[in-house]
Amino acid sequence: MKKLILGILGILVLVVLVVLVKTFTYPFKKTDAVMKPEPNIPQNDSAVYRFSGGLKIPTISTGELGDFDYSNFDKFKTYLKETYPLIYQHTEYNEVNGYGLVFRLKGSNPGLQPVLFLSHMDVVPPGDAPVKNNEENVFRPGDKAVSAGDKVAEEWDYAPFSGAVANGRIYGRGALDMKGMLFALMESMTGLIKNNETPQRDIYLAFGFDEEVGGRKGAVKIAEYFKSKGLEFDAVYDEGGVVLEKGSISGINSDVALIGCAEKGFLSARIKVKGLGGHSSMPPMESAIGKAAVIMQRLEDHQMKPVITPLIQEFFDNVGGQMPFATRMALANRWLLNPLLLSQLTKNNSTNALVRTTTALTMMKGSDGTNVLSPEVEFVVNFRLLPGNTVKEVKEHIAKATEGFDVEVEEVDNTREASAVSSTTTKAYKVIASGIKNIYPNAIVTPYLTVGGTDAYKYQIVSKNIYRFIPFKINHAEQQSIHSTNEYISIENYMRMIRYFEFVMKNYDK
Repeated sequence: MKKLILGILGILVLVVLVVLVKTFTYPFKKTDAVMKPEPNIPQNDSAVYRFSGGLKIPTISTGELGDFDYSNFDKFKTYLKETYPLIYQHTEYNEVNGYGLVFRLKGSNPGLQPVLFLSHMDVVPPGDAPVKNNEENVFRPGDKAVSAGDKVAEEWDYAPFSGAVANGRIYGRGALDMKGMLFALMESMTGLIKNNETPQRDIYLAFGFDEEVGGRKGAVKIAEYFKSKGLEFDAVYDEGGVVLEKGSISGINSDVALIGCAEKGFLSARIKVKGLGGHSSMPPMESAIGKAAVIMQRLEDHQMKPVITPLIQEFFDNVGGQMPFATRMALANRWLLNPLLLSQLTKNNSTNALVRTTTALTMMKGSDGTNVLSPEVEFVVNFRLLPGNTVKEVKEHIAKATEGFDVEVEEVDNTREASAVSSTTTKAYKVIASGIKNIYPNAIVTPYLTVGGTDAYKYQIVSKNIYRFIPFKINHAEQQSIHSTNEYISIENYMRMIRYFEFVMKNYDK
């Protein structure tokens, strides 16, 4: 017995030693010990003014899959043409499906595959939150950036389509999503043309007009247009990851630049549950609502299994070196501690979304009367698919949750598989990393999984190297303003966006 106990203790000691050795020797990405100063990028009042004017045009996309009023999109097209004449004079310009805009700046070497930059001109509605300052926008040249603060706004400081420039910020719906990127790209390409800098390979800009409602008339048609031309892009760059300000990720004392190398899939199902209707004075033992509640509880209690995909493993390899010791130990010893690691990751909303196909109950409809039993109750459940999971698997998951009940299941919105995962060893990825270091020299650069949907997904038919990244550094309050109240971008961030895209365009083949 004594030998057995000693043997068990010996094994435990050996396991502990192996765990500690692996923790201290695990090749987490190293960060620079010496902080470098961020570059001082001069403010360009003319560029701010041009952007401000674009925010004044309410290019709102609403309705079912792009069925909305296009009159403001006509105004926006005219505004771009009048504001950036050099681009229209020196590029090959095409309109796809009426409102999709495509610009091609020819390179010096037609044998090289082109590079494509994406954005979209449409914005979501501004909502009905009150406006604190109703004065008309007056552009203020020389307005300097100030601290953004970290308070989530409950109202608009300036009207959502004022394009106000105040307090070091540019206000308006679309400032962050996505007119900021669109105008930064136009400024960067104009700079190349002005300075007679011809890239080696063709550079394309493509702007959709219905991304917020699915992109079927915009990005889908533009991608098909490229495909019909036989184009294959060396890289496609779109929105997605951002630079998170130091402290945004618990335990990491650095800015973190998140490059989206994939995005999650999407499936929303409307589940109609049948039962007995009638008067509430004589209810059945189990109502349709009760049955629906059982199904919903099953969906939340028994979600799809979490898994650390290779992409998220690479993310943790890059940022893990600055995490607490216990986290580093779990990451370095997944052979032993993987169940514990997954248990911790799934307890946090943000990290849970990185390691599993998420389940969200979003809508429900039953009786219209307090004393009426509805014979049918319906609810909607939304799944965001992790790369590696499939739509077929999610449907089987729903079937298991509804087993034993009389139900109808109907897919709603835009069902699609998770995207392919783009490599982090390509030139296309390395150029992004260099561009980030050019403006944020102390940031940790890492691949990431984009949990929301973008237009980039539609371009898989013309490229295998698709990356989702916007080069602005934002805090919690600014993140919360996207699709919400008081959306703005700091002037400093906008200047950095222009600098970043200029760098990528100029240095792709250097």
